[in-house]
Amino acid sequence: MAGASQLVVLSRQPAGTNGLSSLGTRGEIVSALANYNTAPQREGEDILYGPGIRLELPPGQKDISQMLLTLVEEEIAWLTIMRLAKTFQWKLLDTATGRELTP
Repeated sequence: MAGASQLVVLSRQPAGTNGLSSLGTRGEIVSALANYNTAPQREGEDILYGPGIRLELPPGQKDISQMLLTLVEEEIAWLTIMRLAKTFQWKLLDTATGRELTP
């Protein structure tokens, strides 16, 4: 896994007075992503697996404002990432370069 690219998933909505805008509740996110073949191996886990990607939810948080997305298989991951980002209005922050992507 060394060298895998990572992106921070954020909402495109501007930050509020309480910090980052919400992406949704844990239940909403897990339920919505299940429609895109992205889910935890076991119910209640913080890591979701999808085509070429792994999404890590912050442990113990009900309202999610950011997630860590790891490209596991880069060849197929980008199609998945672009589709999810457009569908869910995500902004992606490349942790290596600091560059923001808004598909």
